[in-house]
Amino acid sequence: MREIELSTKVKVCRYEELSSDDRTLVDAAREAAARSYAPYSGFSVGAAVRLANGEVVTGNNQENAAYPSGLCAERTTLFWANAQYPDAAVEAMAIAARNANGELPVPISPCGACRQVMLEVEKRYNRAMRIILYGARENYIIEDGIKALLPLCFDADFLE
Repeated sequence: MREIELSTKVKVCRYEELSSDDRTLVDAAREAAARSYAPYSGFSVGAAVRLANGEVVTGNNQENAAYPSGLCAERTTLFWANAQYPDAAVEAMAIAARNANGELPVPISPCGACRQVMLEVEKRYNRAMRIILYGARENYIIEDGIKALLPLCFDADFLE
């Protein structure tokens, strides 16, 4: 038997330490979170992506009384970006969340379904995206793309 060790490098910083481009992307995600439709959970998430063509696209979670019919912010954002700009790779994604008490002090991480979609987007463009997870107290930056958050992932390579 052998052992495989998996590790993820995450940079931790304050908002003020982010580059101006990253702050712009984070601010777009924060604004998107404030516009989400979350009347049932009261938990609002916003996402923003910067595309290779310079466009910034935002989205947020959209809830539904029939819970499985809602959609997360990350998927809303990526699906819209891919539909509107099918030839533009995603360079970076910022995610921010808030609840009834305001912005969360520490970042949230994408759910499993969103991680899988993020993996597919990276595969589509053959490019890892930079991921910025916003928290009011600290931010996490993942430079190596979604595989850092989704080790031992399943993708189209297994279907060949």
